[in-house]
Amino acid sequence: MTSESSDKQAGRTANTGLAAETRSAARPSPRADRLLVAGFLAALAVMPALYLILPGRTFSETENRPLQAWPELSWSKVKDKTFADEAEEYVTDHFPLRDRWVWAKSSLEQLRLQLENNGIYKGKDGYLFEKFAEPDWTKLDAQLAAVQAFARRHLESRLTFLLAPTSIGVYPDRLPWKAVSYPQTEVNRYIGDQLRDSLAFVDGFDVLAPAAEKPIYYRTDHHWTTYSAYLAYRASSERMGWTPRPETGFDVRDVSASFLGSFHTRGQFSGITPDTIQAYVPKHPVSVEVTVADTGDTSGSLYAPAYLKKKDQYSYFLGGVHALMTIKSDLAKQERKLDKLLVIKDSYAHSVIPFLAQDVAELHVVDMRYYNGSVDGYMKEHSITNVLMLYNTATFTGAADLLKLAR
Repeated sequence: MTSESSDKQAGRTANTGLAAETRSAARPSPRADRLLVAGFLAALAVMPALYLILPGRTFSETENRPLQAWPELSWSKVKDKTFADEAEEYVTDHFPLRDRWVWAKSSLEQLRLQLENNGIYKGKDGYLFEKFAEPDWTKLDAQLAAVQAFARRHLESRLTFLLAPTSIGVYPDRLPWKAVSYPQTEVNRYIGDQLRDSLAFVDGFDVLAPAAEKPIYYRTDHHWTTYSAYLAYRASSERMGWTPRPETGFDVRDVSASFLGSFHTRGQFSGITPDTIQAYVPKHPVSVEVTVADTGDTSGSLYAPAYLKKKDQYSYFLGGVHALMTIKSDLAKQERKLDKLLVIKDSYAHSVIPFLAQDVAELHVVDMRYYNGSVDGYMKEHSITNVLMLYNTATFTGAADLLKLAR
């Protein structure tokens, strides 16, 4: 063997040895493997344990919204996949230390100068917006079918439906550049086309668009302002057949200038100016008796000022979300526009109901997210023949609560 061949052979041997050493160094030791597996198994054991140990919650102060309850198990829910969807939402909503994870993600997104976080856009003029995606048309059609069937069962009753767009629907021009949002105008038009033969439909775009230059939505929250609530009261009253009280019949008072709502909480954007909450106080008020069926509590006010010192300031109206409440107004017979009205609603109605209470002797207010009784039976028991359904577009298209109307 020549000297040159010997050198090449030695070089190959050295390289082979070096590669072997490198592979040996790169390969985890058995101890590291065991630690990795142990850590993974510990995480699998700890997470379910935390679900059991940590106190259960029904409302998120951080996100300012109700949390998904553990779904009721039934064959129908399993068959239509509702149980699986609700179970998945339950796990997401009750994930251990969820609030801290939301805050951490928000902080990182702002460091990256992102104009979207947790489904919230930071728009122009200080507005925050919630993303609105194209609805699941199959699920929406099921909701609409439930409403149509409900209307057919109550042909002798007067049914009115007011569908209010959310802020992103009215102000698409205030979204950040290239922000994506499905047009709510098309959704409202579709819903109106499906329902107009069944009931009196009021498209919220017709109510709010003419006033879009005024503060009709909170900049930091998903609700509309009290001014918008007045416009909705006026439009729904006219559609239900009576002349609403003029805006001049109310004193407008600022009750809070520190409202940072659900969009701010979820987006966690800095440099946001708080909203102002207003109350329309009647110049000639009527006394009311409010009963919350969930708890049996009664009061003489439609407002809960204690909430103005909390995160969820919008709950100043009606004291928050309840499955069923009744409001009896001490109205002289000549002042009554209706004796009884059933309101089937989401939280947009909370700031509208104080206006209705000035005209209707008895309001029965149902939130289908939490009410599990028979609406048909309730109407029959209380001799109710007038119904107002009031929802915002995002809630109506994103939930399946009105399927309960079939009960």
